[in-house]
Amino acid sequence: MKTEPMQDQLQRPIRDLRISVTDRCNFRCTYCMPKEIFGDDYRFLPSEELLTFEEIVLVAEVFASLGVRKLRLTGGEPLLRSHLPSLIERLWQIDGIEDIGLTTNGLLLGRYADSLMNAGLRRVNVSLDALDPKLFGYMNGRGIEPSRILDNMEHARRIGLQVKVNMVVEKGLNEQEILPMAAYFKARGIKLCFIEFMDVGNDNGWSMKKVVTKREIYHLLASRYELEPLESNYFGEVAQRYQYKDGSAEIGFITSVSESFCSTCTRARLSSEGKIYTCLFASEGFDLRQMLRSGASRTQLTHAIRDVWLSRHDRYSDERTEQTAQTRKKINMSYIGG
Repeated sequence: MKTEPMQDQLQRPIRDLRISVTDRCNFRCTYCMPKEIFGDDYRFLPSEELLTFEEIVLVAEVFASLGVRKLRLTGGEPLLRSHLPSLIERLWQIDGIEDIGLTTNGLLLGRYADSLMNAGLRRVNVSLDALDPKLFGYMNGRGIEPSRILDNMEHARRIGLQVKVNMVVEKGLNEQEILPMAAYFKARGIKLCFIEFMDVGNDNGWSMKKVVTKREIYHLLASRYELEPLESNYFGEVAQRYQYKDGSAEIGFITSVSESFCSTCTRARLSSEGKIYTCLFASEGFDLRQMLRSGASRTQLTHAIRDVWLSRHDRYSDERTEQTAQTRKKINMSYIGG
């Protein structure tokens, strides 16, 4: 039976839960896990510190009972977690869950697309920041060429998965790829979402000077294409949506820096080691793993999660300054998911 979503201190309902299933990644993207920090000897979480699938399902059931309707599996790179399709099958059985998505860098998508589809997954978001092979290889820190990701995306589409592409745009690095990316995915009818470079975590060298704003990207696109705004699909939708006037494809903008959307944020995050975070830019989380492994009842878990959300008042992007971005300690994206 569905319940009305609970609301936080700023009257924001809970609707979405993003679940990080691993802190590991096979890329070393400059804006997320730069290889200078996350080197070959970097110590990731041992497997026993990750939530088990049974624990993830239980937590998702509790969140669903409190109003969550959408789940997104993230990482790190979620396709590095063994037997992920079996988790998806179990999550689909939760009463109240209406949508499950997955965010991936796409490198393993060709290998697992069929099993993901068979498990019930219908949507994937693929991170791709450039079409230029040298630049993309530099940005992913592994020398991987974009053709490998594009081929895997095409396979996923052929078998029926809905594919959306996310591009993080950083000034002085890949803004010259905006128009080529737009042309490529417009021709194929694939939604492309531009993401402003954000100060997630503590290691990506963020500065306001490196941000290419939505306004700048939009004007560049509008110099070549006619764009029409689209209405939001639901309260709390993150992306500002547009479509090409010829109806060929859709584009989106995630404007966390230049036009914050804290007032409509409906997302909670479950980290790979079992902590709840109520903001992508959070410094601290609430430890559910300790409760789970000390025998807490479902009722106790429900009360704990409810208390976390009812106490929530995060609005970091509304308050961000150059100083807070540099001095505030934030959890790394590899633990919390994007």
